[in-house]
Amino acid sequence: MKKLIYSFLLLFLLGVSVNTVSAATTKDKVELTAEQKVQLEKITNRVEEIRAMDKSNMSRAEKKELRKELREMKKQARGMGGGIYLSVGAIIIIILLLILIL
Repeated sequence: MKKLIYSFLLLFLLGVSVNTVSAATTKDKVELTAEQKVQLEKITNRVEEIRAMDKSNMSRAEKKELRKELREMKKQARGMGGGIYLSVGAIIIIILLLILIL
């Protein structure tokens, strides 16, 4: 009996620990303004430049700086998409709160 309970508990915890769920689907594309399109094009061009670079001659600090820059550009590009991300745990808490309130 204990094995069964532990198994269900493990499955529940693994289900709750899923990183994120996207509320925006690929069908719900947000229309970008001209300004955002230009910014996205700049980001895309910079990423292509970085990919084309010869990184074998770079120092460790320079490579780290490039990785940092790429992460920042990735955040900016995602921000333009307008997607909403909720964790599974947050969704469960919201549902429980709604049940308690109603």
